[in-house]
Order: sequence, then C-alpha cells, then structure tokens
Amino acid sequence: MVHDLENIYREYSKPVYYYLLSLCCDPALSEELTQETMFRAVMNIHSFRGDCRLLVWLCQIAKNLYYEHRKRSRRTVPLEEATAAAAVDLVDRLEDRETASQILQHLHELEDPYKEVFTLHALGNIPLKQISKLFGKSDSWARVTFYRAKAMIVEKMEEG
Repeated sequence: MVHDLENIYREYSKPVYYYLLSLCCDPALSEELTQETMFRAVMNIHSFRGDCRLLVWLCQIAKNLYYEHRKRSRRTVPLEEATAAAAVDLVDRLEDRETASQILQHLHELEDPYKEVFTLHALGNIPLKQISKLFGKSDSWARVTFYRAKAMIVEKMEEG
C-alpha cells in the first residue's frame, strides 16, 4: 500500500503542481497546495470512486484547496493585490511584456468559468477534454467556453 502511494505521488505531484500554478501563478503557494492535495488524497483514497481518472480527482481536490485558500486570503489580503503580484511575476517571464500585461488584465476581468477555463488551457496546458471532466461538463462545453473567453480577450484588446 505504501509503495502504491509513493507511485501516485511520484506520477501525479508535478501535473497537480502545474495545474495549481496555472490557477495562482505563485510557485511557493502551488508547492504548498500540492503537498496538501497529496496529503488529502492519501487520507481519502478510500473515497475515490474510479468514475474519472485519478489525475482529474486530484485536480479537483487541488482546485478546492485553492478556493479555500482564496477565501482565507480575502480576509487578510485584498485579492486584487495578490492577483497583481502574481500577474507581475508572470509578465516578467514573458517576452512581450506590454501585450502580456494587457492580456492578463483582460483575463482578470473575465468571469468564471471563462477565466478558469482559459487559464487552465492557455497557461496551464491542461487539455480541454480534461478541463471538461474537472467541471463535469461535455468536451464541447470546454471548447466553446475556451474560445468564447479567447474571443472576449481579443475583442477587449482591439478596443484598446
């Protein structure tokens, strides 16, 4: 049993980390939440029903932990400051900083699920098929949501 848990950690911790990084753009927080995700998965492995891939189940735990963290953080640090700091860190790594800054600003203005689907797919490289499973929706829903979010960002970019 311990050997299986080690294999699960070794195989899935990086994809979970990158998924969390796509949500929060904070490597330290992503690492912390990844560890907590894996811990909770181990403690609750008996509740895994097997009706989805294990990675999808782990990402759902990770997403819930991230939302819990955001709720707690809202009480202490305004979300705008946290998002701005994460956006600055991400923009510093991109070549065209001005365009990246505009895209991130427009992305920040989108409502969920558009913001989350776009972030997961465009920044987190999570396949749309996997995103649809995370939301419990169809593949076409994820595809349409992503392309609508992209169109909204392009439209805002063209408006100036």
